[in-house]
Amino acid sequence: MSEHNRWEAAEPGVTRRIFQPGESLMMMEVHFEAGAEGAVHSHEQEQLTYCLEGQLEFTVDGFTTLLSAGETLVIPSRAVHGCRALKPSKLLDAFTPLRMDLLGRGE
Repeated sequence: MSEHNRWEAAEPGVTRRIFQPGESLMMMEVHFEAGAEGAVHSHEQEQLTYCLEGQLEFTVDGFTTLLSAGETLVIPSRAVHGCRALKPSKLLDAFTPLRMDLLGRGE
């Protein structure tokens, strides 16, 4: 298995695997235990989140929305965002350009 595509702990109750990136686009799968939170943060990259399973409460720039299986959420560049899993959940996140901080290349 390459250095990418390995499961790793992200935050309490949250695991992720980062797939091999392209030149300017990358994806990762994120699993949440019920009640687990994705810390509030922001980044330069535009993000598209697809809920594979479960239900999460997302807050993006102060606006809260529920995201359920089969739904997507666009998170604009520099938007302050975070989430909380209301039940066990799985997300597929895409970022453009690359998140070098997640790829271990700085930033």
